[in-house]
Amino acid sequence: MSVRRRGEAEQANGFASGLANGHANGRLRDQQEVLSPTDAKTDHSRWRLRDTNGVHTWHYLESDEQAAASPQSPAELHYLGQDTGAPPLPKATTPLQAAENGIAFYERMQLPTGHWGAEYGGPMFLMPGYVITCYVTESRFSQAEETEMIRYLFSVQNLGAKNGGDGGWGLHVEADSSVFGTAMNYTTLRLLGVPAEDPRMRKARGCLYDLNGALLGPHWAKWWLSVLGVMEWDVVNPVPPELWLLPDWVPIAPYRWWIHMRQVMLPMSYIWSKQWVYPKADSDPLIRQLRQELFTQSHDEIKWARYRNAISPADNYHPKTHLLDFLNLILVLLWIPFLRTAAIARKAEAWTWKLIQMEDANTDYGCLATVNAPMNTLACFVAEGPNSHSFKRHRQKLHEGMWMTGRGMLVCGTDGLQTWDTSLSIQSLTGIGLAHEARYKPMLLKALNFLETQQFAEHCQGYAVSSLYSDPPTAKVNSQFSYRQPRKGGWGFSTKCQGYIVSDCVSEALKAVLLLQTTTEPRDPSQKIFPEVMSFERLRWAVDIILSMQNDTGGIASYETRRGSEKLEALNAAEVFGRIMVEYDYPECTTSCVTAVHLFRQVYPDYRHKDIESFMTRAVDWIRKDQREDGSWYGSWGICFTYAGFFALESLATQGETCENSERVQRACKFFLDRQNADGGWGESYKSCETGRWCDHPDGSQVVQTAWVVCAMLEAQFPHRDPLERAVRLLMERQQENGEWLQEGIEGVFNKSCMISFPNYKFIFPIKALGMFARQCGSLGGANV
Repeated sequence: MSVRRRGEAEQANGFASGLANGHANGRLRDQQEVLSPTDAKTDHSRWRLRDTNGVHTWHYLESDEQAAASPQSPAELHYLGQDTGAPPLPKATTPLQAAENGIAFYERMQLPTGHWGAEYGGPMFLMPGYVITCYVTESRFSQAEETEMIRYLFSVQNLGAKNGGDGGWGLHVEADSSVFGTAMNYTTLRLLGVPAEDPRMRKARGCLYDLNGALLGPHWAKWWLSVLGVMEWDVVNPVPPELWLLPDWVPIAPYRWWIHMRQVMLPMSYIWSKQWVYPKADSDPLIRQLRQELFTQSHDEIKWARYRNAISPADNYHPKTHLLDFLNLILVLLWIPFLRTAAIARKAEAWTWKLIQMEDANTDYGCLATVNAPMNTLACFVAEGPNSHSFKRHRQKLHEGMWMTGRGMLVCGTDGLQTWDTSLSIQSLTGIGLAHEARYKPMLLKALNFLETQQFAEHCQGYAVSSLYSDPPTAKVNSQFSYRQPRKGGWGFSTKCQGYIVSDCVSEALKAVLLLQTTTEPRDPSQKIFPEVMSFERLRWAVDIILSMQNDTGGIASYETRRGSEKLEALNAAEVFGRIMVEYDYPECTTSCVTAVHLFRQVYPDYRHKDIESFMTRAVDWIRKDQREDGSWYGSWGICFTYAGFFALESLATQGETCENSERVQRACKFFLDRQNADGGWGESYKSCETGRWCDHPDGSQVVQTAWVVCAMLEAQFPHRDPLERAVRLLMERQQENGEWLQEGIEGVFNKSCMISFPNYKFIFPIKALGMFARQCGSLGGANV
């Protein structure tokens, strides 16, 4: 047997170095270049962002005349890492002045339809799905897009000082190299036209061989490489669509799974059942080359079935259980060869195809996220062909998940974070007492009108005529409406087109609308500043949705109520993620819901009074129980203990719990104080999310996490000024002369192990923290900044 030697690509290219993680809009702190000076690059002055009521697509203008006729906006320049033209501002000497300077810069980033946009990048397994799907369906991206995709992947490669410089890619942009990241992104670059002998590709192969090759990739990698024809389907553990035929009462029925797991495994199972492979794989020279490049042994000699459960330690974050291994063995040795008749397979494929169509209908073919979007695209290609409406519409919608940056073009985790960021941005200004000022009214009114357009006015298809329909809605679901949570009155994370509500997105949008619609003139409280663009009827729809999302524990999950037992994690086949099989209670989501209904009750005290009282009591009790002995809460959507603590203390504040009267609040503040850095800030590494314990950020204090803690301790009415003043000084010192803050470490997380970026947090939360401090504490003591 011929064996590929480890470390084939001995040397890194001479031009690669540095810390550049390239994961967010705007200028990076300590930015270093890792791209080759000879790399092809488009003219960045020709890129434009099209904003269609919040739906984003990037377009490359082909002529100088087109570019001159449509000058780039400050927001577009910011996204591309260019000088926005924002003028220098008078140096802030007080926290309030710093907050106002931050608003002055951030206001320039507002898009025409009233929202704030940004990339939602970080995961390194998204672009491969896009590129493989388009390659095997022979519907490639434009030359400009492919050029910038290449640039982006090379910009986040682990070269130079980044993560040991071994030449690979990890699960996310800041992660150490893994088989999943390296094999998939190497394959992507080859499909995009990068030659195997590029020095960076040689370096990447060396890293992959050090990890013992693509055969040790996780389940998702093996699935995609089997679709491409680089691997054979025998290497993939079974994904039988028959699971979707199980009765709803069965404890492992798929409707009980977390929505992301459900919607990924759905097209996966359909295509696995078809055993579909790129038809030209055997004749395509590039695929034949990849068969030789990705493995440490001859492709012809690989016994694929032996590697179903093989996985590199670098990827094995959540090892498969013995139970799952046993069930896979039963499927391979008994179910598939002896019991799975053609009739059963056809019935299962027909039902999964129906569910895929329902997902497409409820999201206008955009899908839940950019993981299942290319899979559904491929399923439509397989089922209905390249000329079908479903495939063509999917192919158009894929562009909504792509984002252009100064480092190149990436694929976001969803089609954006428009509603989420806009809701938080509104609250940042209202929370610091500036919403009544005339100079901010146009900006805030545009934002309010945007939120009005993004509320769902209808449920998912099938709910209104189903046997479970009710008003107000409940969390009961069935197959008539594809097991989807009722959504009328809610908001999603990005836009209404995406089709999904999320508990905290509903809540933060509701708060933003209420705060603006109740803002009055300081000298005449009878005069409201903003029009009532959303009626009581529409606001109560949102409250009804929130009340329907509470779990039996009192806590609130993300997209849906919890439907299955945590024991289902024993069937977690993803390997690279944790807490992925079912919904969980989250302090962040629970707090968003608590604070929203608390505010709503203040404005409309008579609506469902007893239900809201019960909801809040149970939810806050859950938050109290979720606190750890050391005073912290574990965060699941931001990094990590700083993020969750920021939310939890806001919940407790609604109940009047402060440092003065609450031992649990005192413990939470002590947790933060014990971890304050010498410069006055806080910096927490994403490793906290992975390990479940606090890990210091290697680059020290971070402005976003520092702002979270300042807000949290102000909510707690922490009595001592000095720790807060030191933190506020750091925020002011890090602010640039034009009012912006530079991008630092990545901010978000999902499923414990994958990080994701929220670039606008570096504006939203420092502005909020500075304003809250000014409002509660006034100016800084001693010398000004």
